[in-house]
Amino acid sequence: MKETSHLEISGMHCAACATRIEKVVSKIEGVEEIHVNLTTEKGRVTFTNTLTNINEIINRINKIGFEAKIDRKNSLQSEMEKRRELSLLKWKFYISAVLTIPLAWAMFSHFKWASFIKVPEIFINPLFQFAITIPIQFIIGFQFYERAWKSLKSGSANMDVLVVLSTSAAFFYSHYLTFTHLGRFSHPQTIVLFYETSAFIITFILLGKLLEAKTKMRTTEAIKKLYQLQTRTATLFLDGTEHPTPVDKISPGNVVIVRSGEKVPIDGQVIKGISMIDESLLTGESIPVEKGVGNHVYAGTINHNGTLKIRVTKQESETTLSQIIRIVEEAQGSKAPIQHIADKVTGVFVPIIIFISIVTFFLWYMWIQPGELSEALEKTIAVLIIACPCALGLATPTSVMVGSGRAAQTGILFKEGKYLEVLGKSNVIVLDKTGTITKGEPEVTDVFVEYLSEREFFGIAGAVEGNSGHPVAQAIVKEARKRGVNLPYANQVVSIPGYGVMGTVDGKKVFISNPSYFRMNRFYIPRRAEREITRLEQEGKTVMVVSIHSRFSGIIAVADEVKQSSKAAVTRLKQQGMEVIMLTGDNKETAMMIAKKTGIENVHATITPQKKAEIIQSLQKQGKHVVMVGDGINDAPALTVADVGIAMGTGSDIAIESGDITVIKGDLNKVVDAMKISKATMTNIRQNFIWAFLYNIICIPFAMFGLLAPWLAGAVMAFSSVSVVLNSLRLQKARI
Repeated sequence: MKETSHLEISGMHCAACATRIEKVVSKIEGVEEIHVNLTTEKGRVTFTNTLTNINEIINRINKIGFEAKIDRKNSLQSEMEKRRELSLLKWKFYISAVLTIPLAWAMFSHFKWASFIKVPEIFINPLFQFAITIPIQFIIGFQFYERAWKSLKSGSANMDVLVVLSTSAAFFYSHYLTFTHLGRFSHPQTIVLFYETSAFIITFILLGKLLEAKTKMRTTEAIKKLYQLQTRTATLFLDGTEHPTPVDKISPGNVVIVRSGEKVPIDGQVIKGISMIDESLLTGESIPVEKGVGNHVYAGTINHNGTLKIRVTKQESETTLSQIIRIVEEAQGSKAPIQHIADKVTGVFVPIIIFISIVTFFLWYMWIQPGELSEALEKTIAVLIIACPCALGLATPTSVMVGSGRAAQTGILFKEGKYLEVLGKSNVIVLDKTGTITKGEPEVTDVFVEYLSEREFFGIAGAVEGNSGHPVAQAIVKEARKRGVNLPYANQVVSIPGYGVMGTVDGKKVFISNPSYFRMNRFYIPRRAEREITRLEQEGKTVMVVSIHSRFSGIIAVADEVKQSSKAAVTRLKQQGMEVIMLTGDNKETAMMIAKKTGIENVHATITPQKKAEIIQSLQKQGKHVVMVGDGINDAPALTVADVGIAMGTGSDIAIESGDITVIKGDLNKVVDAMKISKATMTNIRQNFIWAFLYNIICIPFAMFGLLAPWLAGAVMAFSSVSVVLNSLRLQKARI
């Protein structure tokens, strides 16, 4: 029988680590599937429990140098452990950076152009440099030695192996010079040491790890906030009395009571009562939906008015909200990190460099200058220093840092650098409607007044709607205030569940409700007004009829309007060669009207959150790279399963946490800008890699044949790194 288990895996430090775990575990008999997520430090393994078990899988992972255990979901202890690790990493970086400052300062003493910079004598002293580099190399840097050893022991080579080789070469060569030139310390400038090379590499790598760790801490926020939407208790109606009961004890067939203002605790069907339910959690639509006998309601939605008696239809673990949570969790667990070029190359690069170093040593020691150990060692060290992975390691992170910084200046936040790469490769963009293409809140769009002035009409309507929290009521009040109307006092205001509201203004009875309430009670509506109502409803607008003192007085139409920037943004997306699709939980009429206004041809309406995710997955199966743009909780599954999820910053926190990129101002044009920044950054990274590889290809032979002394090799290596950084800084001027 197949079984799926979720694991917490610590000790992973690059994409090669995750790949190695997957390779080793997949070889165990009975393992069907294994996905390891480097970012979240989680793994999901599916296996046949008659052939293997989770303990055997955990033991196998632990044997290759990692630490695996059963995933403790929402565990406070696990969260505290991660925070302690982050705090320790911060201190390691701070200490390493402080100790590196004197070494960096001492470098100026070797350059004539920097002669105007005063360098304290103590900073140049080789014994001083040796003393402050030891804690960086062997205490703070011990983690690199440990991981490099584990990597080699498991039959592969990662970036840690290169870090250890290069820093050790720099440190031990400097150590050798320090203790073979003790008598020359009266003129320390004549001794070229490389302690700062070792310190710089370790400090910059720690900075990268610190930024990565902070990103990992944020990846669980979406799941936490989704869990917070779940209600822990429900009011169980049993034998004529009400009993507060934990939701996990409620079973299908039970009856629960949900009062005004309460969250629906569990999925069910209304058997008594009528009310307006805010389903924006599921549909993204801000206008509540009328629910009466026979209608289904869902966990996490909010009951606006009226009391409902609901017969439970699903267990807590099977509710729509639980399914949304599960989709987000599984998508996060299965989204493999991109194998960056640097991580791929190191597996081949390290053995080649080691081989070249050995060849260089024997070439000089056995043939070119037989028996001269110091000469052979010097040339070998030069090869290892020139092969230092600084430029290779900086190629991606510097471009990502500058590119993402440039994006942030324009209001675009990339959650991780890898999305800069994926976004530029995308060819399909899926847009949510509400809050993405539209403003996300209803506004008054049309007014039809029968015998009053519009100012007087809005004064009376706004007064009655003034105390309601309903989005339509708020839109009417907002319109009245925008027109500068002073709202009179309304009393005896009572909600008409499922229809609208009634009250009294200046002794006149006022009814504001949807047309069905007027028709049901046979209130008079003029024929021309009926035609107007039909037209407005066909346009997908919410229509409210107003009666004052038993007389038809007018119509107010409310709708979620298209953002001014949306049409231009859709046009720009098409010009970028993107296929544009709109998915919405709203009705077909409204969806088609919005699509027509913005120029979108491909539209899917009345779509559930699960269906949105399924449509994206079907596009991915066709070989397409899909970007999802949304702003609501209902968009979280789609944002997570897409190749790149872009959350509009004006939307919910959960959409923002589920998305890979956040557009702060909610302007769809920023999505196009993000794509341009992505492409510019990737071009920059490719340029950096070309330079980093050319530098190694050209300079390693020079070092092998003694044309580069170790100090010159260090200078060339530094120049290579500086050139990569300078090239990356060009992104600050990138045209968007």
